Amino acid sequence: MSGTGEQASGCDGALTARACPGCGSRQARRIWEKGELRVDGCRQCGVYYANPVASDLVSGRFYDRLGKDYYLTPDKLRSDYAAVRFARELRFFRRWCSQGAVLDVGCSTGGFLYRLNQFGGYRGEGMDVSGPALAQARSQGVAVIDGSFLDHDFGARKYRAVTFWAVFEHLADPLSFLRKAAGLLEPGGYCFVLVPNRKSLATRILGAKYRYVMPEHVNYFSRKTLIRFVERVPELQVVASVSTHFNPMVIWQDLWRREARVADADRARLLQRTTAWKQSRSLKLLRWPYALAEKCLGRLYLADNVAIVARKTDRDVAG
Repeated sequence: MSGTGEQASGCDGALTARACPGCGSRQARRIWEKGELRVDGCRQCGVYYANPVASDLVSGRFYDRLGKDYYLTPDKLRSDYAAVRFARELRFFRRWCSQGAVLDVGCSTGGFLYRLNQFGGYRGEGMDVSGPALAQARSQGVAVIDGSFLDHDFGARKYRAVTFWAVFEHLADPLSFLRKAAGLLEPGGYCFVLVPNRKSLATRILGAKYRYVMPEHVNYFSRKTLIRFVERVPELQVVASVSTHFNPMVIWQDLWRREARVADADRARLLQRTTAWKQSRSLKLLRWPYALAEKCLGRLYLADNVAIVARKTDRDVAG
């Protein structure tokens, strides 16, 4: 399905052509068109990707400018630190990693680490290209590392886990991030990756009309293509995958929405509203049918997101 839209608000107009981020092939077919956004599907590995992309999305400058306009809005901040905000990610994470040093790449305002640190036994650090978001994380007691993940010199430091929660969809070269993460893991350590699910119920119903088909999202993975992509790094072996999160309000709103792009303030407002619903005692009776629906969709890998955990093998891999 095609729709009308616009370039990401504030994006540099310069465009950069790219090959498939999953395998490097340039053999592709056009899948979606949404205003300035063009999404191709790789004929070799099946990854969907934006081509071309705005240059400041590649450099990360866009997200630094977005900080105050989105990441630091009151609605977004109330959601980020709510107990339910990262509940699913924490359950998945703690099933595999019970303690140790953790690096959260793309940590935004630090909501995940803020909650993880409350369990004890973890030493969490976050990184992000958005200066305002990092400053907010630091104000909440989250340890952060300034600078680019790819350029930062970690020295001999090793981590029990490296996480990428809703990050890979934003990266022009996610494979370089994955390779560096593998190098930072101790033997037997874990890499966690969560991305929007290209084969979710919402995407199947809405196609390009879905709000998360957006210029800031330059990669689109399914469970199958994500596993295949992660295992391009020989040191990493995928040991588990899940499909999680479901927001029926997004489907309902996007079905009837005429505007091509949902304003950042509206996205933050809906996030805060649904977070409040999940915590509301008066809506407790509605939570179990919602949880059942999400569980069923998850088992079919039709929920909004897909996540994997990959274990670093003990063997050394040359190159």
